[in-house]
Amino acid sequence: MLTLVCVLVWWQATRPATTPATTAAGSAATRGCPLPPRIQPGDPPLQTPVPGGMALPAIGDARLQPLAGFSIQARVLGREDYRLGREAEFSPTDLALGWGRMTEDAVLSHLQISQSSRWYRYRWNDAPPIPLQEIIRSSANMHMIPADDAVAAALRRIERGDRVRIDGWLVQVEGEDWRWRSSLTRDDSGGGACELVYACSITPE
Repeated sequence: MLTLVCVLVWWQATRPATTPATTAAGSAATRGCPLPPRIQPGDPPLQTPVPGGMALPAIGDARLQPLAGFSIQARVLGREDYRLGREAEFSPTDLALGWGRMTEDAVLSHLQISQSSRWYRYRWNDAPPIPLQEIIRSSANMHMIPADDAVAAALRRIERGDRVRIDGWLVQVEGEDWRWRSSLTRDDSGGGACELVYACSITPE
């Protein structure tokens, strides 16, 4: 059986003139990427309101609108890097992440997980190891936008099977004639269900 967890809606648009700007390493606040409230160990992903007046730096000619604070501890179910397409100018890597029972070897050993074309897929034989709705609520494909060079370097080091903590913001990227918007719930699947994460911090757990 095959389930599509996330389908990215493709659009036709011109390519941005510049790539994401980077700044010198330092605290998250001095890098222009304030940290949201952080998740407690063992909890599901934490989504919090955006403080009034908060702004994120533009990327080239595109504006970043913060939609929610986001903090997650998860196991990396897969990663896929992208170089082509307008999305890759902002998000060079997708991480398929799992939390709750989707971190357990006993569950993951019965799933075949793959990624391509900004999709996250899983298969199983006979019956899923846990209820399908729990798989949907406990895993997601997330498009990662690193806030700076330090975060980009941390993202490049992540491998399948790692346990990571990511703190940042769910965002909408908006240009003159297009936009790319994050999901704001962990309960969805199908088109538009991916999280678009402006990552201020990525650390191993």
